[in-house]
Amino acid sequence: MIYLDNAATSYPKPERVYSALDRFARTSLANPGRAGHKMALAAEHTLEEARHRLNRHFKGKASERWIFTLNGTDALNMAIKGSLSEGDHVITTDLEHNSVSRPLVALAQAGRITLTRVPADGSGTIDPAAVRAAITPKTRLVAVTHGSNVLGTVQPIADIARLCREASDSILILIDAAQTAGVVPIDLQAVPIDFLAFPGHKGFFGPTGTGVLYVNPRCQLRPWREGGTGGDSSTPTQPSEYPYYLEGGTPNVLGVAGLIAGLDFVEEQGVVEIRQHEVGLCERLREKLLERGGFEFFGHSDPARRVGTISFRCEVLPATELGGILDQAFDIAVRPGLHCSPYIHKAIGTYPDGLVRVSPGPFSTADDIDQLVEALTEITGGI
Repeated sequence: MIYLDNAATSYPKPERVYSALDRFARTSLANPGRAGHKMALAAEHTLEEARHRLNRHFKGKASERWIFTLNGTDALNMAIKGSLSEGDHVITTDLEHNSVSRPLVALAQAGRITLTRVPADGSGTIDPAAVRAAITPKTRLVAVTHGSNVLGTVQPIADIARLCREASDSILILIDAAQTAGVVPIDLQAVPIDFLAFPGHKGFFGPTGTGVLYVNPRCQLRPWREGGTGGDSSTPTQPSEYPYYLEGGTPNVLGVAGLIAGLDFVEEQGVVEIRQHEVGLCERLREKLLERGGFEFFGHSDPARRVGTISFRCEVLPATELGGILDQAFDIAVRPGLHCSPYIHKAIGTYPDGLVRVSPGPFSTADDIDQLVEALTEITGGI
């Protein structure tokens, strides 16, 4: 199969990830911190190493503030529901994935918060000044995606965070880095981010069922789940020490072992280099299809302002039908539809049919793109 759906999850994984998962499952898969024997200590060390590595990669302020979660959605819910109180005002955008939109809309519909959604401009970019203008005395949280999973546009999170912090030091900044972690440099020392959330199975090539939440030391969350921690079994409520305060229950230490191996690959290949390769393949697709005509692309035309995700509409076939034919007849995997982000599709006029999204990875090739173009030409009859 030609796999071009890396915005959903990365595939294939680097060989070292498969090897690390196999090795760890056979030798070290004990319950971390729950016992004093060697295997349990080795498992706990794996978690500690991963926190240290993530803290170094993103230039975080404390390794214990890196929380391992079930996935990116879990990390976002943890930040949203753990930080908001009755009467708070939240600012978000129309670019957001349902992992951000749904918990916020549910809180708003329940009357617990008020919600403002800032629209992107025609290129799929949020104006930091528009976010600043939406701030009220009750604004508690600004939740913004770093990279659109539909349009691939990278948002100016540094300017957004700076303006929000200038407006009020009490405003918390939540960045959804699902499409940018491992692909776009993020410096937590340079950008005043309070919560950084992302899955482990996309840009860091870990297995599904892994996620990460960074909690700035200036912030305190209510725990999303409570239970065993291994290190402290005596307190009647969740122990206040991080990361255990937010990590009730047995963590996916096997998945974290795979995530470390994926992080090794990313740092060896280079974040900038991976992005350039993926964006270059998207540009190749855009140029070839525009030459043929009959395809409309969305999002910023400047490749420097995008990640390796590109979406288009075909004049003669709806997205879902086109994606199905590519899968069944040509063994090419893309993602048609609304991509769990209905608000941006409504804004750009592609709701309810959606678009065809193509997202190459570091192992994708120019030949993969050329075969996709040939398949689309055959399906559409050259339009």
